[in-house]
Amino acid sequence: MIELKGVTKRYGENAAVEALSFTVEAGELCVLIGPSGCGKSTTLKLINRMIEPSEGQVLIDGRPAAAVRPELLRRQIGYVIQSVGLFPHMTVAENIGVVPRLLGWRAERTAPRVEELLSLIGLEPSLYRRKYPRELSGGEAQRIGVARALAADPPILLMDEPFGAVDPLNREILQAEFLKIQRRLRKTVVFVTHDLDEAIRLADRIVLLSRGRLVQIDTPENLLSQPKNKFVRNFVGGDRALKRLSRFSVADHLRESISLSLFDSRFAERIGELKAEGRRFVWITDRDASLFGWVDLKEVDGLANPKLAVTHASGSDIAVRSSASLREALSRMLGQGIKVVPVLDEEGRLIGEVSLADIERITGA
Repeated sequence: MIELKGVTKRYGENAAVEALSFTVEAGELCVLIGPSGCGKSTTLKLINRMIEPSEGQVLIDGRPAAAVRPELLRRQIGYVIQSVGLFPHMTVAENIGVVPRLLGWRAERTAPRVEELLSLIGLEPSLYRRKYPRELSGGEAQRIGVARALAADPPILLMDEPFGAVDPLNREILQAEFLKIQRRLRKTVVFVTHDLDEAIRLADRIVLLSRGRLVQIDTPENLLSQPKNKFVRNFVGGDRALKRLSRFSVADHLRESISLSLFDSRFAERIGELKAEGRRFVWITDRDASLFGWVDLKEVDGLANPKLAVTHASGSDIAVRSSASLREALSRMLGQGIKVVPVLDEEGRLIGEVSLADIERITGA
C-alpha cells in the first residue's frame, strides 16, 4: 500500500504538487492523469525518492519512505518509463536481470526468472533472450522494459507514460497484455498517462490532478458518470458514454457466429441450408479457421457456384481480437460501415462476433 499525506513539492515559489493526499491500496492499479505540468511524474518521483517532498510524508506499507535508503527503496519498486532506457550493450536477458544481479541473485536463479518473464510478456525466450535493444521494435522494447521492472518481483510498480511513444495499434496491444499481466500478478501500480482512454481502460481508480492539486479520485465509471465539477466535466469530455466502452472487453460480450469453411465439401449445400434457416450473412473461413470473408446469402440466387458470391476481406481490416475493447469494436464498425464485426483469437482464428446492438445495450443508446 502507498499513502501520500499532505505531500508538497516546491521549486522556489512554485509548487509542483501541493497538499497531495491519497492512498493506493495493495493490488490496485491507480492511474494519475491531468493536463501537462499538473504534477503526475513529480508524484511518481516522490514515491520512489528520486526527489524529496518539501512537506508531507510518503508511506509504503505504513512505513515512511524517508526511513529507507533511496537505493534500497528503489530496488523494491519497479520503474517503467516512456523511453524504456534499456542498456544498449546488454542483451535482452542481461537487461531483464539487472536488478536481480544487484540484489545478489545467482545465475541459476536469474536465468529461469528471465525465461518466465519473457513468456509472461508474450515474447519467445529462445528468440529474444540473446537479442540486443537495437534489434527490437518499439513495442517489443516496451515489453522488455516492463519485464525488467518485474524481474525482482517487486510489490510496487511505477509506470511513467510507458506506452506513450508506441504507435496506436501496438499501444492497444500493450495495454491488453499489461492488463493480463496485472490480473495475474496483482501488483500495486501507479501509472501516469496523458491519455484519458488509456486511463479508463486500465485503471481501478483514477487520480485527476490540476496544477499540482487533487481534483477527483474515483473509479473510471464514477469519474465519467459523476464528474465533481466543471473542470472534470470538461476534462472527460461530452462523449462519456463512448469512453465507458473502453472498460468493456470484447471477450466478455462475444456471441456465437455462423461460419462456413471455403473448403467444406458441402459448401453449396450448407449455403442452401443456412439460407433456408433465414440467415442473411455468413462468415467464410480458410482451411485453418482464419477469416477469409463473408457471403451475403441474397447474392447467391441464380449462381451455379455460390463461392462466386464470397466477398474476400482481411481479418486485419474488419475483425478485432478478443482482447480488444468494445470501443475498438465500435470504431471498426464505423470505419468499415458494418453492424457486426468478427472476433479473432490470438492466432487469428474466428471465434465469434460482436454487434452494434450489443454495444447499444451497454450504452443505453
